[in-house]
Amino acid sequence: MGILNGQMTVRRYAVQGEVPDGFRDKYVEALNAHAFREPFSKVKKEEIEGWCQVHNLLDTDFTDINQWLYNHYALFCLRVDKKVLPAKLFKATLEKRVQEWCTAHAKERCPRGDRDEIKDLLEIEMLKSCLPRVQTIEVCWNLAEGWLLFHSHSAGANDRLRKLFLNTFGLKLVPQNPLDMLGDEALESAVEHTGGSNWSAV
Repeated sequence: MGILNGQMTVRRYAVQGEVPDGFRDKYVEALNAHAFREPFSKVKKEEIEGWCQVHNLLDTDFTDINQWLYNHYALFCLRVDKKVLPAKLFKATLEKRVQEWCTAHAKERCPRGDRDEIKDLLEIEMLKSCLPRVQTIEVCWNLAEGWLLFHSHSAGANDRLRKLFLNTFGLKLVPQNPLDMLGDEALESAVEHTGGSNWSAV
């Protein structure tokens, strides 16, 4: 895990809004309300998202603040699950089922409607036994200074983070440039040193 050990490749955000009084109880409730939950249906292909503990993706109860709050640092993960069928195996199995249908009905070709029905039934069958693709991305939030690190540069993952974070805490995440982290004197010195060259965003 990059935040707890090893190298980090992160996107940094400024957190807009004030941390409320009694935030521990409020944020425990908020995290639990938006924690990752296993889908009721085992045959859904939609992505399922939510928060989980940074130490173990199966831990989704935030009641014990000692598991995720360290002084003024909040550590947790964004977890995203999605079931993806093996394309080649699915296609081969579908063609096999269609051939079996043609043999059973003494026909050379399977009508589109019957083929679609065979395809839908096969998809349900395979999804039931298919394990989801699981992604976890670490979050480190400095509640005292109002900034947050997200362990991914993926545009899709960062969009998902901003939406879920706003829904969970009612606070907006604003992307920060490295220059945003410098004071005025340091900024002037950096500009002089680089000759005014552009800096890439974190």
